[in-house]
Amino acid sequence: MDSNVPRRAGLCASCAHALRVASARGSTFVLCERSQTDARYPKYPPLPVLRCDGHEPCDPRPGPES
Repeated sequence: MDSNVPRRAGLCASCAHALRVASARGSTFVLCERSQTDARYPKYPPLPVLRCDGHEPCDPRPGPES
């Protein structure tokens, strides 16, 4: 997952297959990388995504060691 995917993207914000894409005009989109291999997933899903069978939570970032 791209750590820059905004929380308002719904499930995409925590998905290992989400990638934030910025256009030349300054707009931001969320690309679903699953769309490259599975036609059931839209390349740029309408946000927020509230339900997705392909959602895979990304690995949590390691925190500071105690």
